[in-house]
Parts: sequence; structure tokens; C-alpha cells
Amino acid sequence: MLKKVIITLLLYSTIVNAQQEENNSRFSIGLSYGAGSDFENTDYTYSNSYIQGQVYYSLNPGKKWEYHVALQPEINFARHRLKNLYFVTPDDPHYIEKREEYTQLKDIREYILNVAFFARRNFGENFSIYAMANVGPMITDTETERLTEGFAFCDVFAIGITYQIGDVILDIRPNVRHTSNAGLQQSNAGFNTHNIAFGVIVPL
Repeated sequence: MLKKVIITLLLYSTIVNAQQEENNSRFSIGLSYGAGSDFENTDYTYSNSYIQGQVYYSLNPGKKWEYHVALQPEINFARHRLKNLYFVTPDDPHYIEKREEYTQLKDIREYILNVAFFARRNFGENFSIYAMANVGPMITDTETERLTEGFAFCDVFAIGITYQIGDVILDIRPNVRHTSNAGLQQSNAGFNTHNIAFGVIVPL
């Protein structure tokens, strides 16, 4: 009888430990789709959609307050048009040609490697709310009156919620986004947008 009890306890301990290790996995991967547009203004229009891959690392898995770092490679598809002709000023020797060019609707591609930090509050095993901030180097393929083609930065702040169903975590992430080049190139007014993203995350 004693042997059976010991064997049962050992089996139970093994199962519990295995479940804890699974629940406390440090790595997760994800994929999300987002879309947004500019804050209403008189200078320009800007709408965007994006696809983002995600690799998460938890610094303290399973805790009530949990912290993550993540790499988030992203492709952003944007459409932009200058509305305010006088944003391009006459001190530019080619201002007439640039006004004509920039008032045409442009398709823009942005390639970004976001580095993000998450502070997450877990409510039970399935539901959480988090705040996220990220900054990432970006390459934009099109020159505009607000941002020079080439190297820039993408900054995002988000508040999100997640809900786990089985082995999959559903993620909803409203966010605000700013792009600029930190003054490294001549045009640096940048773009500001509000977005919402929907994603799935799978713990490894």
C-alpha cells in the first residue's frame, strides 16, 4: 500500500511540474495584422496596414505582474498625400515641382524591426491586460514632404488585452505610432497615426 502511495505521489509531482514548466514557458511566437490612419489634420492624409511577426521572451513567467521583451519585424503598407501646399515653402529651390509631386497619392513601404517592452497584469490563467512601448529602426522606400527616403525610427505605445483559448492566445492591441528620423536627414516632420492590431500568440 505504501509503495502505491509513493508511486502515485511521484506521478502526481511529475505531472504538476510538467504543467508548471509548460505554463511558465519563457518563449512565445506570434503574428498580427493591424491598420490605422492619421489623426485628423489639415496638412496630410496617411493610412496604413501592416503585418508583424513576434518573438517574445518572458523575464518572469507565470507571475501576476509579468514582463516581456520582444522582437517584432514588420512590413507597413501606407498611402499618403500632401493636402497643405504651403507645407513646402518657397525657400526650397524646387518647391513648385515638389508641391506638385507630393500632392499626388503615394504608396509607401516601411520595413521595421521593433524592439518592445511589455508590462503585463495577469488575471487568472487566461486573461491579461498590458502596456507596451517599442522603438525600432526603419527603412522607408519613398520620399515625402514629411520624411526623407531611407533610414528612420518607428515608436509605438499600446494598451492591449489577451485571452488564451487552449494553446492559442488571442491579442487585441490599440496603439499610437510615430515615425521620424531623429533629425538625421533633412525632412523629419514624420507621421502620427492611431491603429488597432489583431494577433495570435503561441507559447513554445
